[in-house]
Amino acid sequence: MEKTGREAPPARPDTLVWGKNPVTELLKSGAAVDTVYLADTLPPAVAGYYTALAKNCGAVVKRAPGHKLQKLCGTAEHQGVAARAAEVAYAALDDLLAAANAKGEAPFLVLCDGVEDPHNLGAIIRSAYLCGAHGVVIPRRGGVGVTGTVMKASAGAAARLPVARVANLAQAIRTIKQNNIFVYCADLGGAPLAKTDLSGPVALVLGSEGGGPGALTRKLCDAAVTLEMAPGQATGVDSYNVSVAAGILCYEVLRRRSGK
Repeated sequence: MEKTGREAPPARPDTLVWGKNPVTELLKSGAAVDTVYLADTLPPAVAGYYTALAKNCGAVVKRAPGHKLQKLCGTAEHQGVAARAAEVAYAALDDLLAAANAKGEAPFLVLCDGVEDPHNLGAIIRSAYLCGAHGVVIPRRGGVGVTGTVMKASAGAAARLPVARVANLAQAIRTIKQNNIFVYCADLGGAPLAKTDLSGPVALVLGSEGGGPGALTRKLCDAAVTLEMAPGQATGVDSYNVSVAAGILCYEVLRRRSGK
């Protein structure tokens, strides 16, 4: 069949974000938001607050019954608020380094090597943000991207902290090391945290939920750090959840930097 007129432009990918804190942070971040959905049962003051935020960023507000919001979000945990935004704009690795330089601070980065659970990635981003990291690095393949679930799990931190999605994590580690940043890998068999110096320019690498960091990642890192556990625990549980490990390590970086 002969084509007539211009072809329709491809559909723009987008991300649905839900929950009061994630939507608030998204709207305040300056990201491109198309539509804000508000449950028709929200108190007027709450609805007015989100309507004002939506107006400031040029988004359309739609009221909807709670059951429709649940169907839209795929969960009952939407808290009566959701927003549809343009696909997350990932930063470049150079942007993260520039952010540290702009603040006059030693770079602090968190790298995720194959983290597949969006709840874990969201929790990692949240801890990184609260502990002063300048950004998170994730691979383009072999791990989850920033989705609505990630945004929800991060309590909106994923809209505040730059996330770089790189084609080659190994090359990213090499680039980081070329910038005189010491790269630590969280892995069994590393040095105890108490004997590890996490001050100065530092990057933390967290591995996947099942197998930990990959072999090449381990090889490229400058050193490995292990979180000790209480002795005598039952077998079968031999490591911390990756997001818990990230929280502990990020807080240790914050503690060292604040001189406590």
